[in-house]
Amino acid sequence: MHPNAALIHRFYDSFAALDAAGMQACYHPDVVFSDPAFGELRGAQAGAMWAMLTGRAKDLQVSATDVQADDARGRAHWDARYTFGQTGRRVLNRIDAEFEFRDGLIIRHTDTFDFWAWARQALGPTGLLLGWTPVIQNKVRSTARAGLEKYMRENGATP
Repeated sequence: MHPNAALIHRFYDSFAALDAAGMQACYHPDVVFSDPAFGELRGAQAGAMWAMLTGRAKDLQVSATDVQADDARGRAHWDARYTFGQTGRRVLNRIDAEFEFRDGLIIRHTDTFDFWAWARQALGPTGLLLGWTPVIQNKVRSTARAGLEKYMRENGATP
């Protein structure tokens, strides 16, 4: 197995174990993470997001498949099953991840998923009717970012 594929496996094994420190150890200090929910996060923001999510998780199940990597790039598919805290609704989010590496660590991590499919599950009727619109997408992103900034302030990190 390529060392970068092993790194991706280590990242998702840590995630499944709710081990944010293990996840953060896979990231380069200058990492850039992005996804439809949080937008772009840099450095400590990305690590803090995983700490916040794993710390709040009550029933999170993570499984990664199709992990591939070479010296420069990698990818994986991962599924997250959990209860969305704001609505109490069950979610199965199917996510494709792309990675870039530097110095044996993840320097760029991009997650993509069908936001409307996520919104239908997480937000119920509102997500079904409006989850595809920029209004809902922007509201979810601003709420996620505000929650992350609050988490970072409360835990002694700078947003």
